[in-house]
Amino acid sequence: MRERPKSWRPNGWRQAMSLLAGTAILGHAWPAVAQENGDATVLGRIEVTAESNDILVQDGYVAKKDRIGTKVDTPIVKIPQAVSVVTQKQIEDQKPRTLNDALGYTASANPNSFGFDTRYDAFFLRGFPAFYNGMFRDGLRQYNGPSAWFKTEPYGIEGVTILKGPASSLYGVSGPGGIVDVVTKRPKDEPFHEIELLAGEHNRFQAALDASGPVNDGGSILYRFTSLGRLSKTDLPAYPDDKLYLAPAVTFTPDEDTTLTILGEYSKSVTGGTAAFYNSAYGVLSNVYEGDPAWNDFSQDQGRVGYKFEHRFNDWLTVRQNLRYNAVDSDIEYSGHYSIGAGQPLQRYWGHYTEKMKNFVVDNMAQLEFDTGAVRHTAVGGIDYAWSDYDAGSGLSYVSVEAIKAAPVPHSGGQQMDQLGVYLHDQMEWNDLTLFTSGRYDWVDTTSTAADFSQSKQKDSAFSGRVGLSYRTEWGIIPYINYSTSFSPNIGFVYDDVTSTVGRVARPTIATQKEIGVKYEIPDHNATVSAALFDIDQKDGVVFDASSGINKQRQLDLNSRGVELEASASLDNGFSVIASYTYLRMKIERGAEGTAGKELSATPNHILSLWGHYQFANGTLAGLGLGAGVRFSGASFGDDTNTFKNDARAFVDASLSYDFGYRNPKLEGVKLQVNAKNLFDSQQTICSAGYCYRDEGRSLFGSLRYRF
Repeated sequence: MRERPKSWRPNGWRQAMSLLAGTAILGHAWPAVAQENGDATVLGRIEVTAESNDILVQDGYVAKKDRIGTKVDTPIVKIPQAVSVVTQKQIEDQKPRTLNDALGYTASANPNSFGFDTRYDAFFLRGFPAFYNGMFRDGLRQYNGPSAWFKTEPYGIEGVTILKGPASSLYGVSGPGGIVDVVTKRPKDEPFHEIELLAGEHNRFQAALDASGPVNDGGSILYRFTSLGRLSKTDLPAYPDDKLYLAPAVTFTPDEDTTLTILGEYSKSVTGGTAAFYNSAYGVLSNVYEGDPAWNDFSQDQGRVGYKFEHRFNDWLTVRQNLRYNAVDSDIEYSGHYSIGAGQPLQRYWGHYTEKMKNFVVDNMAQLEFDTGAVRHTAVGGIDYAWSDYDAGSGLSYVSVEAIKAAPVPHSGGQQMDQLGVYLHDQMEWNDLTLFTSGRYDWVDTTSTAADFSQSKQKDSAFSGRVGLSYRTEWGIIPYINYSTSFSPNIGFVYDDVTSTVGRVARPTIATQKEIGVKYEIPDHNATVSAALFDIDQKDGVVFDASSGINKQRQLDLNSRGVELEASASLDNGFSVIASYTYLRMKIERGAEGTAGKELSATPNHILSLWGHYQFANGTLAGLGLGAGVRFSGASFGDDTNTFKNDARAFVDASLSYDFGYRNPKLEGVKLQVNAKNLFDSQQTICSAGYCYRDEGRSLFGSLRYRF
């Protein structure tokens, strides 16, 4: 019998936390040595920031330049497509615990469709799911398996870029709603050290260390080491939220034209295996928690290693290669209830699911900068290759916990995918006019292995494109327009009639988007505002249909139409703000019987968010920081036949901080902060496709950080 993951947690976690604390004590001594050996000159207050500004340049809540929309460093206002960014400063002020938390204030991002569930980062962009084929890290695709999802630790990243709408023209296989690219913390060229301790309700204890800077005198070798250890319970019984996270990084710069950055990560986490409550009837949520405390661990080992290489040959040619291998091993213990008849007590079942997921991806590109007459070109051509493979096992018992523990986990299927893509992008600038053209062709070979080890093969290929045009007016307002497409192959069989036993091979999902918008950088202020109007048609999207009593895949067509308004600012007076509003209408064009013409479930028409933060810099309150925000989701339908509705929901978040360095130079870098999520403990029901979930209640925690 396989040993349960709980056996390593208590002692192993205490050792890891002790190691982090010991390293922090050593790190604490560094500034003291420098103080003893240095002169006595008192310097002015200097704010040390955590971001490297390598591939994402940011200033407070405002992102300035990014590489995701074009694969070259480009001012975001020049990209003729909607782009949102969660900056390092926003992450520090809001203290998100998951990637879902981090996306809560982003226009057209909906991370609230499944209630409380920290097992996965399951979010939607412009109404479409983006958690399988919309996840990227450092510009490279990161495929998730059915349950072996790569988890993002917010403390280990320095920003998140969200490129809205189809993005296959540059990045290959991706979904209609867009991509979410997390930027890993990478080495800084100046010394940076941070120690943070965090504690909160549900016995949440966390210690983190982040250190970076030059290794040698010349600064040609830089390092960064980010680590975190956490022990935590939640408001669900026997549902932990434990993690050990280690992320080393090294940058080599032998000369000013060559850079090699190596990025690594290892993490081990344990959450609860069951997050749901029993649905006592269709669209009705009970207070009966589905999990069994004796069988409720979701343990996951995750690792990655890769590099980013860049060499500039001359003024017009630069080459880059980005490469990564990552793997995740998941083991899920879950359970649930079922009814055997009216008036009879609920019966319980227990499940065991295991899955291993491996990914390899390499992207080779050349950047050319040249002129043709009065037109300035920045062109990128490249070829990338991606390979992914997962293997899963699934077992079920209606007898007892002991029976599921003793039973082997039968093989339930697997899949291997090979993808090759070639692409070309050219951004042309003539006076105040900017034209983006992108084209790509992908070939995808997939081998699926069934539970009986029989195999089926599938080949897909498609062209993806994007054309975008923007114009900077004399007032600094930049209107733009774009047309883009996406392509995503689908694996396995779908059932046009879910009551039938005869399926067919799934067709690839394709999508087209038409978008117009406007962007504006407010002169003499660190502030931007934007607006976008979009219309996306998706053909042959894959969903699960449970109407037959057994989940079977079927394909449907959707239309997403809406408008986004977004603003971000970090002003000299200490005030920072993020605001967004989205109107969205997701219409089912073709789907299950009775759904055509209806709106997609759990997709609110109105989403509004507002967050503000003020840092007192002078006077009696100098050092005090106040933050507050509200996230509002309007009413939505609870199923795809639109027979009942979910109520509108609103969540209030807040933060209170005090930076001791404003008052006492000897305490420079020491900051105390308290954060509250869902301050007023609003817990409502949210139903999707007829199945209902419960929102998370209030979460309150405090942190003490020393940065030097």
